[in-house]
Amino acid sequence: MKKWLRSLSGRQIKLGLSAGISAIIFLILTGVIALLAGMQAEQNVSRRWSSEGGVAQVSCFFSPNAGITQDSIESFEHSLDNALKEASIEQDSPNPGARLWADAYSADGAITLSTDKGTVQADALGIGGDFFLFHQLQLLNGSYFSGNDLMQDYVILDRDSAWQLFGSVDVAGMPVNIAGRPHMVIGVVECPTGRLYEAAGLDGIRVFVSYETLRTYGQSSGINHFEIVMPNPVKQYALNYVREQLGSQEREVEVLENNTRYSIGKRLRLLLGFGTRSMNGKAIIYPYWENVARGYEDILTLLTLFQMLFLIYPSVVLLVWIIIRWKNKTWTARTVLLAVQDKLQRAGDRRRERRRSGKNGEKKSWLDDDPKDTIGYKLKKRREQKREQRLHRKIEKEFQAERKEK
Repeated sequence: MKKWLRSLSGRQIKLGLSAGISAIIFLILTGVIALLAGMQAEQNVSRRWSSEGGVAQVSCFFSPNAGITQDSIESFEHSLDNALKEASIEQDSPNPGARLWADAYSADGAITLSTDKGTVQADALGIGGDFFLFHQLQLLNGSYFSGNDLMQDYVILDRDSAWQLFGSVDVAGMPVNIAGRPHMVIGVVECPTGRLYEAAGLDGIRVFVSYETLRTYGQSSGINHFEIVMPNPVKQYALNYVREQLGSQEREVEVLENNTRYSIGKRLRLLLGFGTRSMNGKAIIYPYWENVARGYEDILTLLTLFQMLFLIYPSVVLLVWIIIRWKNKTWTARTVLLAVQDKLQRAGDRRRERRRSGKNGEKKSWLDDDPKDTIGYKLKKRREQKREQRLHRKIEKEFQAERKEK
């Protein structure tokens, strides 16, 4: 190793070090990308749903003109059960409460809440189905509720609305009025903060109510979002099924598969389409979690660009080194083949010798081999003879030339 290092020039050492540093940065960027993608819990529900795989998370976003209603969702759920049954996809879990799929829908809007201590005009999300399975916000007090509950008069407040309405976050079980109708605060959550989340729409007071409550007592343009985690026996089965059932109006609906959105293929496609991705010809307003996910897509795409640059440099250096070594090689395919044949022949001779001697476990020492009997030795001897012959002919030609001059 030391002899090889001493044989390198200063320029070669600098190139090797810079290529090594570049490769290390590439590996660091690879780890950062994997870490950032894994942190997006709302995009990785399929991993929580089944650790064995075979499921996919699909999201739909609708414009107000799409006309999606609760009846549309119920019809979709009924057709999905039939489709899975026809495909012989059944739940094999011993748990009697296990399900093949879970879904949620939600609607953006606004609502007014009041108590004896004050009144709050808040951004509201009217939810149905298992919304908090997909969006596990940090609970400060109380619990979540399901849009499938028989009671639809539950409210979840964020920290700011809880303080303005009650002066505390420990308010689970307290009553709050919506349009003069009593509702019960079931929990208080801490909404995510940060530059991305504020830009995505979490820059004000936000509360969560049932879709029925928002539609009846608040302001809403209808169901905007639908999410589902379901079996995915073949690639894009879930995506194509949801798109066929709910995404037929292409200009009014956007359907995507969440658990593959940060894959290398998706990032490379975003990189190739950089600049046009921000152009949206659909009348769709994305919810805060989708805006955040798209922001992380842009960040990961930029990191992927640097990742590729730091990979290209050591790859080029390695390729040049391989080419140089190839041009200066002292072996040929024929010599390699002959050497391999020689090894195989010697191994066969040893096996035959052990069988003859009856000592199967005893190995013949390499000292017992006659080096003059090997093909490698014969090739070397032949090359030496050819060099001697060429040298002799050269000396003979020079001698003849000197005689002619005289």
